[in-house]
Amino acid sequence: MGKNFYTIAYTQDGVSMLDQRLLPEQEIYHLYTNYEDVAKAIKEMVIRGAPAIGIAAAFGIALAVEKKEFDDSRSMETFFYNVLDIFANTRPTAVNLFWAINRMKEVFEKNKYLGVSQIKKILKEEALKIYDEDRDVCKRIGIEGNRLIKEDSTILTHCNAGALATSDFGTALAVIREAYFCGKNIKVFADETRPYLQGARLTAWELSKEGIPVTVICDNMAGYFMSQGKIDCVIVGADRIAANGDTANKIGTYTVAVLAKYHNIPFYVAAPTSTIDITIPDGSKIPIEYRKTEEITHFKGHRIVCEEANALNPSFDITPANLITAIITEKGILKQDFTKSIKEIF
Repeated sequence: MGKNFYTIAYTQDGVSMLDQRLLPEQEIYHLYTNYEDVAKAIKEMVIRGAPAIGIAAAFGIALAVEKKEFDDSRSMETFFYNVLDIFANTRPTAVNLFWAINRMKEVFEKNKYLGVSQIKKILKEEALKIYDEDRDVCKRIGIEGNRLIKEDSTILTHCNAGALATSDFGTALAVIREAYFCGKNIKVFADETRPYLQGARLTAWELSKEGIPVTVICDNMAGYFMSQGKIDCVIVGADRIAANGDTANKIGTYTVAVLAKYHNIPFYVAAPTSTIDITIPDGSKIPIEYRKTEEITHFKGHRIVCEEANALNPSFDITPANLITAIITEKGILKQDFTKSIKEIF
């Protein structure tokens, strides 16, 4: 088996994305020929995962400028900043979104006095560069993280931090892939990750594509299998990491971290340095996205919760730094104290 899919691509006709809402039943790619639809795809979770969201935003911004005709550079500038605002309002928690937007903004401001056609070319090149760099970064995360994985380990992961959440390889799954293809005889337990089931639908599908042994468990089974000695370590991704190491990731990650701490199991976060937000001192300042309650009250369009009951649906939670054994980045493995080790790489 081998990986035979892609998450996102910038083509001659527009931005192509694999619709992750339909996996694993259907593998359908959508072609978006205007930036509004790219922004909508981010908001509606056609594409998800912090690095992939950042790439999608960069592609969408470049596409917006590429497809638009301008009378002069001033009209282009006004349009460009409006496009940035639209993408900034898609998903609030994943810092890679804002990192990519700011990077496209910096490139535009540096070159805005050039001709319109030249600016279009530069923005597209920058968006493709963000994609290529992410691919290289994920590969390095896998190599760095593999140093922490012992032979014959069973690894628990939560949500999906794989190729579907990045340009390729993934973050947490990059470590898992590297360990597996280095012959370490690993196995994976994937939390189903309620309510959107990214673990059950996406992680299991992605690992199975490459023949990596994966077992799906319900979120509330993690403690049981830890207590039975079935889990050797936990590896998760991140949507934003504060300057002190506090980490926002998919809802339920905090619970897994507490359980890992109690059972003395290493808990690793794998993320690119672009996910570290040094402007935020700690996790209490990270904005938490609340999504539609229908994700909880309904399943495949059918209501499964009585009409009288309310629901809450935070999409992320914060794992305090003191529950994290190490943060795996493309620049190396960061250990406690994270405030110091994060400062050293910036």
